[in-house]
Amino acid sequence: MTHEFESLRPDLAYLPADEVGTIEDAYEFSRRAHEGQFRKSGEPYISHPLAVAGILAGWHLDAQTLCAALLHDVVEDTPATASEIEARFGKPVALLVEGVSKLDKLAFASEQHAQAENFRKMLLAMAQDVRVILVKLADRTHNMHTMGAMPAEKRRRIATETLEIYAPIANRLGLHSVYQELEDLGFRYSHPNRYQVLAKAVKAARGNRRELVEKVKLAMQEKLDQCKIEATITGREKHLYSIYRKMQEKNLAFSEVFDIYGFRVVVRDQPSCYLALGALHALYKPIPGKFKDYIAIPKANGYQSLHSILFGPNGTPIEIQIRTTDMNRLAESGVASHWMYKSADTALNEVQTRTHRWLQSLLDIQADHGDSPEFLEHIKVDLFPDEVYVFTPKGKIMALPRGATAVDFAFAVHTDVGRHCVAVKINYELMPLRTQLRNGDHVEILTAANASPNAAWLNFVVTGKARSHVRNYLRNTRLEEAAALGERLLNNALATLNPEAVVPDFAIWERLIKDYGLQSRQELLAGIGLGRKLPLVVAHQLLHVQGEKTGEPAHPHAISIRGTEGIAVELAQCCHPIPGDPILGFIHKDRGLIIHTHDCPSIRAFRADPDKWLDVEWEAEPGHMFDVSIKVVVGNQRGVLAKVAAAIAEHGSNIGNVAMEEEDGSPYTVLFFTVQVENRMHLARVMRGLRVLPDVVRIFRIKGKKDGRAAQSQ
Repeated sequence: MTHEFESLRPDLAYLPADEVGTIEDAYEFSRRAHEGQFRKSGEPYISHPLAVAGILAGWHLDAQTLCAALLHDVVEDTPATASEIEARFGKPVALLVEGVSKLDKLAFASEQHAQAENFRKMLLAMAQDVRVILVKLADRTHNMHTMGAMPAEKRRRIATETLEIYAPIANRLGLHSVYQELEDLGFRYSHPNRYQVLAKAVKAARGNRRELVEKVKLAMQEKLDQCKIEATITGREKHLYSIYRKMQEKNLAFSEVFDIYGFRVVVRDQPSCYLALGALHALYKPIPGKFKDYIAIPKANGYQSLHSILFGPNGTPIEIQIRTTDMNRLAESGVASHWMYKSADTALNEVQTRTHRWLQSLLDIQADHGDSPEFLEHIKVDLFPDEVYVFTPKGKIMALPRGATAVDFAFAVHTDVGRHCVAVKINYELMPLRTQLRNGDHVEILTAANASPNAAWLNFVVTGKARSHVRNYLRNTRLEEAAALGERLLNNALATLNPEAVVPDFAIWERLIKDYGLQSRQELLAGIGLGRKLPLVVAHQLLHVQGEKTGEPAHPHAISIRGTEGIAVELAQCCHPIPGDPILGFIHKDRGLIIHTHDCPSIRAFRADPDKWLDVEWEAEPGHMFDVSIKVVVGNQRGVLAKVAAAIAEHGSNIGNVAMEEEDGSPYTVLFFTVQVENRMHLARVMRGLRVLPDVVRIFRIKGKKDGRAAQSQ
């Protein structure tokens, strides 16, 4: 055997000799398969799977996982097949290799839909065997350490992906040290300049603060010894990304971040944690509101510890973490502890249960037939939890994302409780279902057998589980009800637009359904009923398609305005709206949709009839020129009209019409122009250009028919 494997052998001392022999066989198989392949750094390719196996051996994972690590790129990059691996090393190893290979094929695009689809694939691989993601995390860790040979753009993309996906997953699985390592590596390559500056600052501060750290550590050790509490104290430096994030979130300079160093106190058992906390609070005063008990109420990933921030020497804040040896082991290893420590430890079993529960909750969402962006919503809430802890009526503690409401709690308890909830008691008082929960709240859900989810819940639920179930209910259970409502609304809209209109035939409906990219008429009607589509817009489109089939002319000189979904529209001549103006659309049975400005005097009579108007807005870049009327008061001087016209032309505007008004004996002349502009910004530039002319006294835009000559000029 080659000497490369010998470098791994000391790390395998925890495994039986026969299992080490199997791992050696896997190494040899991988070495032969990858022979002649090299990494971008120039190293033989086998160095990468060997390093990944070394990381996993450091976590004391089982032999199957280590074999999979050595073989994880074989199927992907060499002629070797999955069936060969299964025949040689067994089905579990083959499945692990297959799972990791699938993950390697994922290209996490910036597009939300693609990213969500990839999350979905990752979930399925994790749910089958969580060891798949452990191998992938080790693979990603080694790749991050060896990215120096890659182009800068690729480094930045992989680093961003690591910060957004892999580091949060490591955190969610309780792999704290991996989480911190991936965050720092991701930070290093996504923001290389900021990383370097911050690393230098921390290094400089390290020398200045070393004396303080040693002083504090000694004082804490003496205090615990006095109280006869056995403890191991270590001073630790906060990882760079957490310092950077703190600076960003709180808008602090580096000099204002004091708690760069923290202290970890590891004691024998749980009662000793609280004794140590009391002793250290007696030594240094705690900062109010900065104490967290994660022992009584563990984090969602099973993490347990006491956290407190104290006023240290000279008022310098000091962060302390107090935990037992088992808690420390779990904090570092998380879900990997299942394979690392084969014991009947209830805490380990609890970690496994929590992980299984999390994966199962994600599978439940996936099974609800929600689209990929919905699924992504849930994932992001779940991977970045800022948690609030509440109590059930039986005293069980539940962790929910911050901002969660009573409805989120109901669905977290059980899907049926969520579907049938009608009211909530928070701290034994009746409260609205939309009430946001706070730490320590006692929550009791009241249900009714005939109750069902309300569409209004979507306005305030935050968890993906609740949102997905509500949407799924509205989508499936109430489809017929929504379609019936949509049909009534559409018929009313058709009658409003054209009372004599013939009922659209099958071909017209088919054309419209195809234009919308839908499957059936019921789907379109349900969209109207659920408020996703405006009945007036759909009615207008039906009549437009019908007009096309009967040979009626379409509206001339129409422009597309966002919110009308492709309807031909017309600009009102009374107020001359231009892009940037707040606008309303009014349905006219003969002319279609007429666009007015919000303050147009002509529409006052229609505002009382909401069925006749729509909220619309301009396209981002309409690409048209628009008429607008302006009034310019100038000094009665020779050649002033030519000067004003030249200034308008100089600012890229055309003159459509001009009129002049003079009063006998007056030193001023009033000029009325209809000019063409792209938008309000363009109009503002034209008007600024006119204001600087010495002969211009006043200038303003005119709307409506407030001025007689303005009306003529239109």
